[in-house]
Amino acid sequence: MPATESSSVARRTFVLGAATAAGSAALAGPLAPAAPAAPAAPAAPAAGFGWSDDGSNYVVDTGASLVFKVSKTNGDLTSLAYKGTEYQGYGGRNSHVESGLGTSTVTITQSGATILISVTYGTLKHYYAARGGENNVYLWTSKADTSVSATRYIVRVRAGLFLNDEPDSYTYTNSTIEASDVFAKSDGQTRSKHYSKLRVIDYDYMGWTTGSVGLWIVRSNHEKASGGPFYRSLLRHQSADGGGLYEILYYGENQTEDQRFGLQGPYVIAFTDGGAPSSSLHHANLTTSWADSLGISGYVGASGRGRVAGVGISGRNTAYAYTVRLANSSAQYWGSARSSDGYFSIAGVLPGTYTLTVHKGELAVCATSVTVTAGATTTLDTITVPSSNDPSNASAIWRIGDWNGSPGGFKNADLMTYAHPSDVRAASWTGNVVIGSGSETSAFPCYLWKDVNSGLLVYFKLTAAQAAAAHTLRIGVTTAYANGRPQITVNDTWTSAIPSPPAQPSTRSLTVGSYRGNNHTFTYSIPASAWRTDTGQYNVLKIDVVSGSGTTGYLSAGTAVDAIDLLA
Repeated sequence: MPATESSSVARRTFVLGAATAAGSAALAGPLAPAAPAAPAAPAAPAAGFGWSDDGSNYVVDTGASLVFKVSKTNGDLTSLAYKGTEYQGYGGRNSHVESGLGTSTVTITQSGATILISVTYGTLKHYYAARGGENNVYLWTSKADTSVSATRYIVRVRAGLFLNDEPDSYTYTNSTIEASDVFAKSDGQTRSKHYSKLRVIDYDYMGWTTGSVGLWIVRSNHEKASGGPFYRSLLRHQSADGGGLYEILYYGENQTEDQRFGLQGPYVIAFTDGGAPSSSLHHANLTTSWADSLGISGYVGASGRGRVAGVGISGRNTAYAYTVRLANSSAQYWGSARSSDGYFSIAGVLPGTYTLTVHKGELAVCATSVTVTAGATTTLDTITVPSSNDPSNASAIWRIGDWNGSPGGFKNADLMTYAHPSDVRAASWTGNVVIGSGSETSAFPCYLWKDVNSGLLVYFKLTAAQAAAAHTLRIGVTTAYANGRPQITVNDTWTSAIPSPPAQPSTRSLTVGSYRGNNHTFTYSIPASAWRTDTGQYNVLKIDVVSGSGTTGYLSAGTAVDAIDLLA
């Protein structure tokens, strides 16, 4: 939640951890699970499969090892029992959309091997589906407007079932250091529900394993989410109270675009015998033809979708991964470009006209328009990234970092995706940089704050010819907090104007594990008169963070750095 909501959220928290990055079998939990087996789709209901009404809840037996209950009053998931053990709930709270819906219309139907529970709350509709013989719950959420503030589902899990000490876990005995949702342990390491480490593009599922039981959320394709492939948000959460697993589509924190409305899903609550969830449940592989005739509002099956394929992308820097994103106000999709030639394919796209953006790393370097029709493939000829669109192609006297849309490589950059800037593991945020030292990037802090390390100095020498000419300095940023932006001074003789702040998210970012905002480049035209004429002397560039907003310390105005260079 945004900072204004974090106090109430912090008191409804959470328990253990194991995460996967897409394309990787690595798990961040205490035990590595066995390889999962893909579940077979039953042709007929499994033995024991069915539902009943206990008066307060619809009770669904999947005919496997999972029995779950949904409240007939408000659509909460009130029980999640796997092999006889209850996993759902803590602190008197259930699992539900957002923080729980009010009185709703809840109905249940069975069609062969599928049971569907439908929840209607005003303009919002939510669905739970079970398939005979599977230990899975399939969920869809359809949000039509802002009557429900955020779009998330939280699975609340009882305390003590999964235990670990990951960046997204904490106890209330830890010291609170920010907004009642960021904590410091006695050893100085920081913990928060925000510290997932992962971008949306990096994972297919999130959850925990004991080695004999695994509980996971397998994410949806996020076609109705906001923020794109590089967005970071809450994924998992634990404390002494219990645990939480999330599917978050719009959270109102560090958002770079307006929320999208319509049906999102399915996402899946999956139980296993300790292994990772089957890859057949991953959004890129999941087929739901069995749901085509269920009457889910806004549902569009495979036949009503199209595909975009590109034969290649030229003008790439092959040292970087490239991602292609499709987006309009109604939907978003993305796919990876093949490293050898830039070929890409994005399937399951709703019909419409989209902006197709090519990203080098996380930096947009090319955009065009593409129209998708149902049941067809739109094939694109080779897309050429103009040389001038990649800032790395400009000739520079010196450069710190590289232009890739992220602060990767800068000091503390990796740590900041899963820790607070005050964390004991962080290197000093101060310290000046000398061009030619060989450690320019690793010595330069990934974040700059008005109240922490403003006034950082960069030392560099120029040849006589270079000192005789004016030059352009560029500072690329990936986000900013409280309108923080850089103002520069050269040799204490020339100071730039204060630049206007670019559009950036208004909520916390730098302290909650995210540098993702709107990439922006500040340019400064430095006159020749600003340089030292003695080529043996260092020129001194001072970078200050300016803003009339923010508070103090790490919540003072700040910005995240992508690259800095002085053009030839």
